[in-house]
Amino acid sequence: MKVAEITGLGKTSIGFLLVSSLTTLPELSVSVIAVLGQENVSIAIGNVIGSNIVNICLILGISFLFASLKNSGKNMLPHSIEKENMQSLYFGVFVASVIPLILIYVGEASRFIGLILIILFIYNSINLSKGGTREKKKEKITSREKQRLNRFLSLTFLGAMGVVASAYFIVDSASYIAIAIGVPQVVIGATIVAFGTSLPELVISIDATKKGHLDLAFGNAIGACFINITCILGVALIGSILTVNMTAFSNLVMFSIIANLFLWYFLTNKKAGWREGILLLFLYSMFLIMIFTGYRT
Repeated sequence: MKVAEITGLGKTSIGFLLVSSLTTLPELSVSVIAVLGQENVSIAIGNVIGSNIVNICLILGISFLFASLKNSGKNMLPHSIEKENMQSLYFGVFVASVIPLILIYVGEASRFIGLILIILFIYNSINLSKGGTREKKKEKITSREKQRLNRFLSLTFLGAMGVVASAYFIVDSASYIAIAIGVPQVVIGATIVAFGTSLPELVISIDATKKGHLDLAFGNAIGACFINITCILGVALIGSILTVNMTAFSNLVMFSIIANLFLWYFLTNKKAGWREGILLLFLYSMFLIMIFTGYRT
């Protein structure tokens, strides 16, 4: 919150740009570790797509319910989300939907595609960081504000690292258990690993919503989806010495697109109440049933 005040960036942009970058560190670390062992690339890609489903269905679903309770059941989107920030949310949802669909259509993903995804991530981050309120653009940040900014950034980073460490141990333990009982790597990446690495987003989004900052929760969840599909998937593809067969992830991608379409509808119609929260949680339960029953047959 303090970083948003000092920089003049909206809380949605801070969530999209800064908070989501820190909370996706578990996904990044898992992808790097998985790619180092080339036989585990399926875990990395399953984690990326599965984490997006967790962010939209589970995390935003719970956030909607908390926001609805806080606002006495009112069905509304935060008025503090400015037009520019709303466009960032739309862009994040669009990218998270279209890129996996294109990769499924192409059929294979290589290092070249990974490089394009990382360039897209860098370009959008630079473009978003140039934002901020007009008043703050005209003002010069004082040395005292710079000190405050550095302190808040340091505290944010340290806090995120603590959550990352906790999430990593949960993922590590769950992965060994899942492998021991013979669960396919795609299922591991999309469910157990995806949930574990999404714990930072879950904790921060719930905390922000409780404090009345649903816009920050939106930015965090959708920003994490964007980073997963661009930066983290890009790293996984660049690190893989093999061309990845994306058709193996068709079911995951299609369910992710369905979740994104629902979120797009909620954003367009400015709906973020308990009904929408329950619907998203229902979708997540359907996703779990689909993926476990689908890979058993």
